[in-house]
Amino acid sequence: MPTILGQNQYGKAENRVVKITRDGATHHIKDLNVSVALSGDLEEVHLSGSNANCLPTDTTKNTVYAFAKEHGIESAEQFGIHLARHFVNSQEPIKRARIRIEEYAWERIETADGNSRFIGAEEVKHSFVRKGQETRLTEITYDGENWQVISGLKDLVVMNSTNSEFWGYIKDKYTTLNEAYDRILATQVASRWRFNWTSDEQRMPNWERSYAQVKKHMLQAFAETYSLSLQQTLYQMGSRIINNRSEVDEIRFSLPNKHHFLVDLEPFGLKNDNEVYYAADRPYGLIEATVLRDGVEAQIPMDLTNL
Repeated sequence: MPTILGQNQYGKAENRVVKITRDGATHHIKDLNVSVALSGDLEEVHLSGSNANCLPTDTTKNTVYAFAKEHGIESAEQFGIHLARHFVNSQEPIKRARIRIEEYAWERIETADGNSRFIGAEEVKHSFVRKGQETRLTEITYDGENWQVISGLKDLVVMNSTNSEFWGYIKDKYTTLNEAYDRILATQVASRWRFNWTSDEQRMPNWERSYAQVKKHMLQAFAETYSLSLQQTLYQMGSRIINNRSEVDEIRFSLPNKHHFLVDLEPFGLKNDNEVYYAADRPYGLIEATVLRDGVEAQIPMDLTNL
């Protein structure tokens, strides 16, 4: 039975690059995990084994490290744009480049005062601790003319210890869940947002500021929403971002409901007045949705594992 070659791509995945910028005694860190995927006129490498149009994946790895030196890493997005533009513009067979980046944040360790008997603690500006809040993400796609930038984050764990309810839902013979009028609402946020910057003719966003502002509005909406469902909270988070960040047209969330259940203390003669809970890691409710600017079509995949 005849066969044909379908969609294909290749590249070097998970290139870990750490860039130290030395500003005198003060150092700055960018810690990235960069994956490169290239596609284009690559039929023959599959069909006949000819490597004539194949840029070695080892070369893509080397390019990542060389670009960290040549261009620096201003932001994950800007670094990905440099790489994507290079691969498409410098290699005629390559028609499309996709750069996926995870960024791991570090913060400076606050040291003791100047009375320290060690190395002059007030002068230590090169020691860091990994931030544990979230992993920053971006995906850059370029076809020689058009750009698509989808950024985001994962593993951002948030909790409201009150101001959340869940009641009035459908009940059938299998329903055992009690209605809740004061509950813990917690989730581990995975989110992607798409920028409306698609062309070199447009003004490029300030990627670092944009990320900080999107995260700020996301957290503020979570904290300030009196929640009757996690779905409602999700929509408020997305709406807050769309309404406040003109560079973002679309945002998708995947929010697992990190359930906290009241412990029954009555067997011990104790009253549990919304004080003691056990945290159940599974199974969990999974709430997913996209929030869009009016008139915009969705482009972020529904399954975030595809990003």
